[in-house]
Amino acid sequence: MPTYDYKCKDCKDTFEHFQKMTDEPLKVCDKCGGHLVRLIGTGLKPVFKGKGFYETDYKNNNTASSKTKKTTEPTSTSKSVTEKPTQKKSA
Repeated sequence: MPTYDYKCKDCKDTFEHFQKMTDEPLKVCDKCGGHLVRLIGTGLKPVFKGKGFYETDYKNNNTASSKTKKTTEPTSTSKSVTEKPTQKKSA
């Protein structure tokens, strides 16, 4: 369930309210009885906890192994073709 921000048009009080997405928006201010407006928020934002984040925290094994492997085997299309010299016939 998301948390919505509201602001009263009369007393300018702003507050957050935790409610379901299907619930009707609040319309009456609890402090003064004025008209409330639901503010447009920035949506979900990351919450950083702990000492830090590193690239290795979200390591993907497929990309790391494919970058380090190199194939040295010749492919079937890379065969060398040698030409035989043509001989002139004497008459």
